[in-house]
Amino acid sequence: MPEAAKSAAIDPITLQVIGGALHSIAEQMGNVLYRMSYSSIIRESQDLGAGLFDIDFNTLCESDSTPMHIGSLPGYLRGIAKRIPLEAWKPGDCAIHNHPYEGASHSPDIAIVMPVFFEGALVGFSANTAHHVDIGAATPGLIIDVPDMYAEGMLFNGLKLYEAGRRNEALWQFIADNTRVPALVMGDLEAQIASAELGVRRLEELFARYGKPEVQSACAALMEYTERMLRAEIAKIPDGDYTAEGFLDDDGRNRGVTLPLKVTVKVRGDSVEVDTTGSSPQVPTCFNVPFDGSTKVACYFAFRALLLDTYTHGTDLPQNEGSFRPVTVTSPKGSIYNPIAPVAAEARFCQIQRMVDLIIKALAPVIPDKVTAGNAATLSFAAFSGVRPNGDYWVFLEVNEAAMGGRPASDGPDTIEELMRNTRNNPLEDLGMHLPLICDRYEVRDDVAPGAGRYRGGQGVVKAQRFLAPGFMTHESDRHEDAPWGVFGGKPGAVGLLTVHNVDEPGSLRDEPAKISGLRVAAGDVITYYSPSGGGYGDPLEREPAKVVDDVLDGFISPDDARHDYGVVLAKTDDGYEWGLDPEATEILREDLRAARAA
Repeated sequence: MPEAAKSAAIDPITLQVIGGALHSIAEQMGNVLYRMSYSSIIRESQDLGAGLFDIDFNTLCESDSTPMHIGSLPGYLRGIAKRIPLEAWKPGDCAIHNHPYEGASHSPDIAIVMPVFFEGALVGFSANTAHHVDIGAATPGLIIDVPDMYAEGMLFNGLKLYEAGRRNEALWQFIADNTRVPALVMGDLEAQIASAELGVRRLEELFARYGKPEVQSACAALMEYTERMLRAEIAKIPDGDYTAEGFLDDDGRNRGVTLPLKVTVKVRGDSVEVDTTGSSPQVPTCFNVPFDGSTKVACYFAFRALLLDTYTHGTDLPQNEGSFRPVTVTSPKGSIYNPIAPVAAEARFCQIQRMVDLIIKALAPVIPDKVTAGNAATLSFAAFSGVRPNGDYWVFLEVNEAAMGGRPASDGPDTIEELMRNTRNNPLEDLGMHLPLICDRYEVRDDVAPGAGRYRGGQGVVKAQRFLAPGFMTHESDRHEDAPWGVFGGKPGAVGLLTVHNVDEPGSLRDEPAKISGLRVAAGDVITYYSPSGGGYGDPLEREPAKVVDDVLDGFISPDDARHDYGVVLAKTDDGYEWGLDPEATEILREDLRAARAA
């Protein structure tokens, strides 16, 4: 933002009006994108992000969608700038970009970027990203075990898809020829272009109505305000270094070899640094994390969610570059959070989920009223695919829900897209109408108890998909070995599980690792995923006995769990069918358990 814009004053009412207009534009861009898209991962799950940016690539506004996407777009713009300098942009240009070592979050998240001009001068950019269902990688839809980034599929590094309004037909045809599902991918690109065009028009209209100095001054003031508010919250945390550690199951190839994770949060005044030194070296599969497009963005998200949450902060804060400025990120080159090209880096979401969870764990002792217990903090990203009788591929991407840990004043939410995801589930009717898959089971997990606590952890989900024809399946996930932790006396949650069986073969049930690459499946094979359950927050003996009874009646825990974990004694009611609370026996048991604990 030019210096003049930073120093110019603007009246509060105009500031609010322009701020509201910016947010409205971003929301409209997101709505156009998901409503016009063809693939369910965008149309239904809304795995996308959209926003406006100034010529310094600062985020001016963002859609209320997946945090991962919008926070990464400045990195995309900086990557594109290496190929397309500011003076090379023309009205009607449109760039396409997804290079994981040039700012992209990962290669399936393709960005569409258009310049915005006002009175002949470049004033900003309209941009969006969306997860594409297939970009021609080694396995349909998703990849896990590949040797390098070139096996990830098509890589676009700051290429102009449109030049002054004229489409690059050769590039357009190249994309269509190198995906297994061209109808979906090309339709989704058209939706992204329409979304970006809308952003261009709306920002031009905003400049025309209020003038360039006024809009730029408002943008600068809004970013400074968000930055000031986040710095004020960081300043409330005592200075110090706060560390948390964990591990990932494996890299998808070397089974049984866990990958260490370590996060140190360094608070100094009103700034914070996240240092991942001590985490695993980069791995030979695609289970690495692009630094600019994903590692840094995960840290930005963590502090915005912890300290500026809309429902706990009490102040309406614009979502813009200001929330990124107080946070710096350090990851050694050659580590899993800052890999060196050409190692692949497509399967990166479990790692950044765990990074956010570790930041929360590290800060729990100093901001106990803002943190959760251990969340599922992973991802079940499944790619189901096959070849139809006419030779055409079908590919379906599914993101499964998980659970959050217990919270300072309430239980962890069950079966939710927790932390950085914010995607939606795909309607089962959509699945059955278009694909040779049928969902046999979709419900709250009932084979394990969530983490016990004064506020229990959330319960995970069970999702079973049955193939009606032969096909393939790739699954990106983790946390089959390391259960979400409890805090302040709470107990751990439960790990995830993945099984495969065939409906026509009794006894065929087998466990599979969290990461599967290109598994061939037969008709009748059922893939069942059990997501991790969250850890508990606070002493389970302080949980209201009535809530424990409700959990038993709802099937979250058993009567034995109620007794052993919560010190709650249940008795059959007079009708003999439901459990009821025995208050006197509960009080005696809890006193005995406390005495045993003290001893």
